[in-house]
Amino acid sequence: MSEAKTVACVGCGGRFPDLDGPTHRYMESSPACWACFGEVLAREYSDLKYRKVHRLTVDAYAIQHPGQPSDQCIRSVALHAISLCAIFEQDIDLNQATQIIQKAALDKERFVWLTPPTSMGPMTIADIHPAQDAQEHARLVRQWAESAWSAWSEHHPTFRRWLSGSFVL
Repeated sequence: MSEAKTVACVGCGGRFPDLDGPTHRYMESSPACWACFGEVLAREYSDLKYRKVHRLTVDAYAIQHPGQPSDQCIRSVALHAISLCAIFEQDIDLNQATQIIQKAALDKERFVWLTPPTSMGPMTIADIHPAQDAQEHARLVRQWAESAWSAWSEHHPTFRRWLSGSFVL
């Protein structure tokens, strides 16, 4: 039996089955990557034990799928990276990170397009999908989010500056 053909996702670079289907309108991805993300989100929405890391899931996916230079893509990367910066560098809890994003979004004109890294990190949503329980899911999501955050290290000073303008630390 032959293996199914896979393709690299245009956003995260992960390998996914070569399928036709919908994708997000500005976070560029392969259809199979977008479907995988949808399945992980469905798990998080349907079970409170999985939902605890939802903020990290959304942030990691968004910065791994930066799209093309446009106002929406610029804001998406900026806001989700600000959230990860607050979580990983300021030890802000996930609920507070959501509040920071909401405040930062009020001053969206200060954000600019940042050239995405050539590699989005070693983990993708495909590494989260097979988690067997909520504990494994949370551990993998945290590792994935840290990996995605690290991939953008060249721009960490900019994200820190944007964070400092969004929240009094």
